Amino acid sequence: MITLYGVCRSRASRPLWLLAECGADFIHVPVIQAYRLKDARAADAALNTVSPAYLAVNPQGQIPAMEEDGLVLTESLAITLHIARRHGGLLGPQDGAEQALMEQWALFAATSVETPALEILYAIGAGGESQPETRAAIAVSAEKLRRPLARLERHLTAHDWMVGDRFTVADINTAECLRYAQEHSALIAEFPKVKAWIGRCQARPGFQAMWEKRLAEPA
Repeated sequence: MITLYGVCRSRASRPLWLLAECGADFIHVPVIQAYRLKDARAADAALNTVSPAYLAVNPQGQIPAMEEDGLVLTESLAITLHIARRHGGLLGPQDGAEQALMEQWALFAATSVETPALEILYAIGAGGESQPETRAAIAVSAEKLRRPLARLERHLTAHDWMVGDRFTVADINTAECLRYAQEHSALIAEFPKVKAWIGRCQARPGFQAMWEKRLAEPA
């Protein structure tokens, strides 16, 4: 049985979306980020990333983490790839080539997309276009994203989905990393195939179920 630690307002959104898609049974242990609590070390504090009980699972104190049959994973994209291989059916790889492609796109999302997308999210949250400093930061991060987005655009011109011409874990991993930059609508509009693809991903019932739970969590 899978035990998943984390909350939807974290990178746990990725495996939680996948689990909603594949319908695998799992135990969800909500673990909140310590910085979101007034006193994370208080005796009555909610289970969080500095709680001793959670540090016994992941000494690095980050979410998500997953346990299954003695296996512990503490990186969100490794967790999704494992769940997809073991429980995902057509959401996971069907042969060695598909597994390699799904791993490639996960690394692409983590190394080329996520950091500048997060920079955009933070800059928009700090003032966005209304402040010269954040406006400049957004422009720099958007430029970093244009090259990987151009690659995605070319791929999605020939394919509706990332791997195997069907929706898979590769779409979840990449879409969730890119989601951070979606508030920069002008940038996303430069890449119409990417915009249409992420719309298809987020229209899926699995994403909608995860997102509803995310919205219900305290901000």
